[in-house]
Amino acid sequence: MSKAFIPYIMCGDPDLETSEKLIASLVEAGADAIELGIPFSDPVAEGPVIQAASSRALQQNVDANALFSLVEKVRKTYTIPLYVMTYSNVVFAYGIEKFVQRMQEVGLQGLILPDVPYEEKEEFDAICRKYQIDLISLITLTSSSRLEKIAKKARGFLYCVSSLGITGTRASLHEEIFDVIEQARDYTPIPCLIGFGISNAQQARQMARKSDGIIIGSAIVQLCEKYGREAPEPVHLFAKSIKEALTM
Repeated sequence: MSKAFIPYIMCGDPDLETSEKLIASLVEAGADAIELGIPFSDPVAEGPVIQAASSRALQQNVDANALFSLVEKVRKTYTIPLYVMTYSNVVFAYGIEKFVQRMQEVGLQGLILPDVPYEEKEEFDAICRKYQIDLISLITLTSSSRLEKIAKKARGFLYCVSSLGITGTRASLHEEIFDVIEQARDYTPIPCLIGFGISNAQQARQMARKSDGIIIGSAIVQLCEKYGREAPEPVHLFAKSIKEALTM
């Protein structure tokens, strides 16, 4: 049995042509879905690795329209589920309905907005439902009092944040998230995936033991920073090692 693996890349880091190649390399490595980041000037949930990637992508003039054009190209070859990860201001500036409608048109499956709490999600969720786009809900180690409400309305998958604070690789992870997942499963049948901090195959296997899969961002973005336009091959090898670790 293989658990789900969702890698993240920042679109436009180092450029859009490389992003297209990275998507191909991740598909070929066995990714089950891919998160595509739209750069934003103030990414509050991100650590220094993804903040730097966002800055590099902004220097390439990458925006929502650039991401939509990239997805249109990718869809000529691949059917893998694709999710957009960005911030509410990006969507507001574009126009919520226009943004979500465009997502549907190019073949995107879901939207992740880490700065939108459950209590403020309805403005986005109603429009996402209209266009059959999943607005992904996040739960954390401190979500216990709101867990039932969040889980019952969650769609797509439940993004379970393994540690407090911002994104980034970590030497150790909090297994307390397993207790949160067990509680969530009382309220929803959708998959529970763990993200934030996972950086190697050992941690991936550890976090997948009691979840439905894992999400990795910063470790992949670090490879993109290190190798630039040559990143697709090392990213492929890294992703393949993670997918192999998730086959139980």
